[in-house]
Amino acid sequence: MNKEEFKFSHSPVLLYECIEGLNIRKGGTYVDGTAGGGGHSYAIAERLTDGKLIAIDRDSSAIRAAGARLAPFGERVSLARNNFCEIRAVCESFGVDRIDGVLLDLGVSSHQLDTPERGFSYMADAELDMRMDTRGGLTAYDVVNTYEESELRRILFEYGEEKCAPRIASAIIHARERAPIKTTGELVDIIKSAMPASVKNGGHHPAKRSFQAIRIEVNGELDVIEPAIRSAVSILAPGGRIAIITFHSLEDRIVKKTFADLSSGCVCPRDFPVCVCGRKPQIKLISKKPILPSERELEENPRARSAKLRVAEKI
Repeated sequence: MNKEEFKFSHSPVLLYECIEGLNIRKGGTYVDGTAGGGGHSYAIAERLTDGKLIAIDRDSSAIRAAGARLAPFGERVSLARNNFCEIRAVCESFGVDRIDGVLLDLGVSSHQLDTPERGFSYMADAELDMRMDTRGGLTAYDVVNTYEESELRRILFEYGEEKCAPRIASAIIHARERAPIKTTGELVDIIKSAMPASVKNGGHHPAKRSFQAIRIEVNGELDVIEPAIRSAVSILAPGGRIAIITFHSLEDRIVKKTFADLSSGCVCPRDFPVCVCGRKPQIKLISKKPILPSERELEENPRARSAKLRVAEKI
């Protein structure tokens, strides 16, 4: 196992629950939209005989690691470096127009957090980056150094649910007036300086929520969830399953709301004598409440603590 594969060898979250939720058929076609190091993908692929797995990730390091890990399955597995919101186009590029299951594991991967130079972690000093796809586009440096105070405040509050958002945004503006903020370490110090002692000495690292907010903005994480779900459901075969793991309330809220909309039927006013909208439910919920990690998994992998799994089936 090379260094890159080792970094990606973390235990996949809710693995047993995901595999059970997908209800895998040996000859089915499945998509792992967030392949990471290939942990979930491997578990899917080893349950296939004449089936197919398409593993997608926008992180080039993830694709390389997943490719190495999934190599034993040969042509049973296809890899694509894309955003999971492009799932339909990716499937079509492989000649696939119907799938039997799709898995999405949202949020930042352990590898990205544990690779300091990627700039995701508030625990190590590195250049402000936070891009999941390093081919270009917005970086954390751009957000921190070019966004107006009002926009920074909005992002920190909405995406990080950070109560000290106004103070932190103001501190960032004042700091960058002296010199650009270049590293995660500098940003952590600025965030800490803006927070009252009562908050700074709480249970979580003082920069946790702010880093989450900036990362979400950089990668447009929340914007792609609903369209990705709708796209995936549109190519699911009847009886096919969609399983989604979220790690914070913002993600879970979108998944829950989208599942609820896709599982609802007629939307005509109640006083209409007959339905005129013709709307039919597209999916049914396998579990109305999210599936949570077991106590054993939490002991072995503390990062799974906030994970929630929701599963639905195409009608």
